[in-house]
Amino acid sequence: MNVEKRIGLLLKEHGWTLSAAESCTGGRISHIITTVSGSSSYYLGSVTSYAICVKEQVLGVSSETIAANGVVSSEVAASMAEGVRKLMGSTFAVATTGLAEGSDGHYPEGTVWLGVSSPEGTFTRLFQISGERKANIRRFTTAALLFLEQNIKMHIKHCKQDNKTF
Repeated sequence: MNVEKRIGLLLKEHGWTLSAAESCTGGRISHIITTVSGSSSYYLGSVTSYAICVKEQVLGVSSETIAANGVVSSEVAASMAEGVRKLMGSTFAVATTGLAEGSDGHYPEGTVWLGVSSPEGTFTRLFQISGERKANIRRFTTAALLFLEQNIKMHIKHCKQDNKTF
């Protein structure tokens, strides 16, 4: 079973919801999630924030955070995930910001920062791969979905340990 179906089953089982904030993946995460039948029961929507002004004005990423850390950074990925989770009112949110092609002087081509915001907090991960633009976008998407799945499972584990209800 592929990762998007596994995510869907976990979310549906617990009545949780998902949103996405995408930059370098350009909507591919949203596309992959919505290929699963029944995804409308847990997937609320996304913001494709390719432009910095969208990251700032829609997702609430501060210009200071971008100036201090760069648009391709752990801090921006975290802010994007938190911003879309708040905007959509979802249980979980996933975000990507990176370089599918070209370098920014700090990171090489094929770099993405992944962010996941959840009831447990916000987590980020750096993922790097070398390849051509379309392949990098596909790999970024898969990496983001696997990171999201890991965080959903972590939340389930914490809920069970704390005897919380779902």
